Amino acid sequence: MQELHHECGIAAIYHLESPTPSNLASKDGPEQISKLMVRMLIDLQNRGQLATGMTSFNPHREKVLDTYKQIGTVIEAFRLNHPAKFSTIMRDYAGRAAIGHVRYATCGKNDRDHAQPFERYHGRKWKWFTMAFNGQITNYPELKSELLNKEDYYLMRDLDTEVIMHYLSYELRGDDRPDLVEVFSNLSKKFDGAYNLVFMNGNGDMAVVRDPVGIRPLCYATDGPLFAAASESVALSNIGFRDIKTLQPGEMVLIQDREGESPAELDSAHGTAGASPPRRKELRVVRYAPARRSAHCFFEWIYFANVASTLDDRSVYLSRAALGKELAIQEHRLGIIKPDYNTVVVPVPDTGKAAADAMAYELGVPSVEGLMRNRHIGRTFIEGNNRADRVKMKFSPLREVLEGRRVILVEDSIVRSTTLKSLLSLIRDRGGAKEIHVRVACPPIIAPCFYGIDMSTVAELYAPRHMRGKIITIEEQQAMARELEADSLFYLPLDAIARCIRLPVDRLCRACITGEYPTPAGERMYQLALRQHEEGGGNGRTYESGSRNGCG
Repeated sequence: MQELHHECGIAAIYHLESPTPSNLASKDGPEQISKLMVRMLIDLQNRGQLATGMTSFNPHREKVLDTYKQIGTVIEAFRLNHPAKFSTIMRDYAGRAAIGHVRYATCGKNDRDHAQPFERYHGRKWKWFTMAFNGQITNYPELKSELLNKEDYYLMRDLDTEVIMHYLSYELRGDDRPDLVEVFSNLSKKFDGAYNLVFMNGNGDMAVVRDPVGIRPLCYATDGPLFAAASESVALSNIGFRDIKTLQPGEMVLIQDREGESPAELDSAHGTAGASPPRRKELRVVRYAPARRSAHCFFEWIYFANVASTLDDRSVYLSRAALGKELAIQEHRLGIIKPDYNTVVVPVPDTGKAAADAMAYELGVPSVEGLMRNRHIGRTFIEGNNRADRVKMKFSPLREVLEGRRVILVEDSIVRSTTLKSLLSLIRDRGGAKEIHVRVACPPIIAPCFYGIDMSTVAELYAPRHMRGKIITIEEQQAMARELEADSLFYLPLDAIARCIRLPVDRLCRACITGEYPTPAGERMYQLALRQHEEGGGNGRTYESGSRNGCG
């Protein structure tokens, strides 16, 4: 659904000291491994196009940590269309380790200062750190208030990213170098929501952290001395990693000085100020928070993730194809239309294609690209127009394919319905379709998301305006079709989601389709939003920045 946006993706890479470099390292050697970060960020571009950046670690550089970030896509920000400028950036930010970020946000300014990673300077290397974040801290208002009540604390930006940075700084206070496992364990007791993090300090220590509930995906891989992690597996497989693993909820990958040397011993051996970091680093996967009931966001498989990715050991493509098969089963059961030679299945580009192809195959009719998406129109140019004009600019209906046909239009989801209504008008008027039957490869969205997806207000949601309960009826779907001016409309049944992803219901976050939230703060936010909406006191926003602070 073109109305919906994700909030950010993260990545990390590290070439450990080794007499034999990884086969995946560039010909320039381990000290240039940060070049691979740009390739990884390109593969995460679907998760955010507003800004991007990376911090590299180089112990031989005056600034052992150095951060580059800019507004725009990865290609724009890193000047990939200008080889000389790109080479200069890569030379200036060369390092054997790096963390990176792609940003999409619904709050905060569209400027470089709000781009990630965030770097916090300090005279001591273990207190000098950089971090990037994917998700949304659901209890952000309480954390913000607690922080501002401390003496002399202030916030430059109204973002949960900055709050995380301050809480990290607070955990690193004092003269003794802390245990990073303990640091993140303490933070897990304060934070509620989705918070995958990548962290690196001036000593070259790195932490890749997945929140205890596991709402957002995170994976990692190694190739000899080379380690990498990313929000999606495609960013790892495309640079050559083969054995890609899922980081489990409540686990972290920690790269730091070899086991058996305590932080105090290392400070004594190497000095605490200005000393060179220890040469030998080791990687280990450790649990920093107790195992809880996991709640993987089902929307990752339906919409957000790259179709080539595997998340929590479940293929995105196969999950979407299974959604299409379920739609076909439902079509046979309902018997609303009888597919014939004049029937075609048309996906809404691009996330509806796998489901549309599978549905068409099961129904025995063609799946055709009756809608072409224009991928060369800049976001800023599009935003300057109204909804109908934006749809016309983004999509071109193929009249030769659609004219006089019965079209089964497969959409991945409906959130606000405004884009879909304009799209139906476009297919009928310019495409010449005789009938349009909408099939949605997702149950109705009935509740906001407070874990990092841009659908955080009750009033904006389309389905609840037509539903009397939490389970949609045939009559309610028929009423929706009439309002949208479609010939029919049907959603995927609620129980189909777990079957298609092949994960148990109790391991999925389905809050937006059930109204049942996996964390206490999420449930509190929902009840507050419902009260505000029912009292007519607003649009269901739950705090001053619109309940949309994820990733800045």
